[in-house]
Amino acid sequence: MIPRVQAIVEQINRKLERHKFGEQPAELYEPIRYIMNLGGKRLRPLLALLAYQLYCDDESLDTVLEPALAVEVFHNFTLMHDDIMDQAPLRRGKPTVHKKWNENIAILSGDVMMVKAYDLLLGIDPKILPDVLRAFNRCAAEVCEGQQWDMNYENRSRVAEEEYLHMIRQKTAVLLGFSLQLGGMLANASAEDCQLLYDFGVNIGISFQLKDDLLDVYADQAKFGKRVGGDIIVNKKTFLLIKALEKANTEQRNELETWLNKEEFDKEAKVSAVKALYNALEIKQLTEQKMNEFFEQGLQKLEQINGNPDKKEILRQFAEQLMEREK
Repeated sequence: MIPRVQAIVEQINRKLERHKFGEQPAELYEPIRYIMNLGGKRLRPLLALLAYQLYCDDESLDTVLEPALAVEVFHNFTLMHDDIMDQAPLRRGKPTVHKKWNENIAILSGDVMMVKAYDLLLGIDPKILPDVLRAFNRCAAEVCEGQQWDMNYENRSRVAEEEYLHMIRQKTAVLLGFSLQLGGMLANASAEDCQLLYDFGVNIGISFQLKDDLLDVYADQAKFGKRVGGDIIVNKKTFLLIKALEKANTEQRNELETWLNKEEFDKEAKVSAVKALYNALEIKQLTEQKMNEFFEQGLQKLEQINGNPDKKEILRQFAEQLMEREK
């Protein structure tokens, strides 16, 4: 990782370790500490602080750590509730909150996390606080809309490419966009720059999710950290599956739908067969092309942003590292 980026991540983690979410009842607050300590890239507060540094000196970074943490707390709140909806047993290799405790506790602890996210925003300059809250509320609503679209698509046999891209824009990308926009707002950047930061984040966020789709099928198992082919096993409607159903000839579509409709199957055989179909249809190349398309659009937005050129270069390099990741 870029040394300056690593230093900011460490600063974020130290601040999180010291932050008091609450004490009693222990059953309400311990799950919050638990999920916040599971790790993660701290991507969203990091992007907020990298955006802030485009306009302000490093010494003032500590003054905006709390509002930057708000996006991390909100993000983990969504993960806690998503895990309940997905009935996921693990999060980052550890039991999910609803499995370690129970669903009612996970719902209530998640609700408190949303409240705590607002608490972390309250120290912002009163002159800009209303604008920040409006932007945050719009983003939060879109994240929920994206999750609902995702659940709706589980019950549909077909999802169009445009529908899928809209869903991942809302579910994943808008929070990256808001994180960068927040950094600009905290630094009193121009409205034009704040919008460019948001657009940069949304575009790289879509690219980031497409990379996740790709890694789930084509990652090196030794580096990936979870089972390769998990999306294939559960028939998740990723960009890869959507394009395969769109491009397949009659024979290929019949084979693919046979695997999609099977209730009992050998998991390795299914992953191998579907991956072979993806290879025959050049789905990997199509996904990489779409991923690079959004990433380049994001970089074009970044180029138009004013600010410290050296710090802008760090932001660009970090974005490139995200797209080169192997897990």
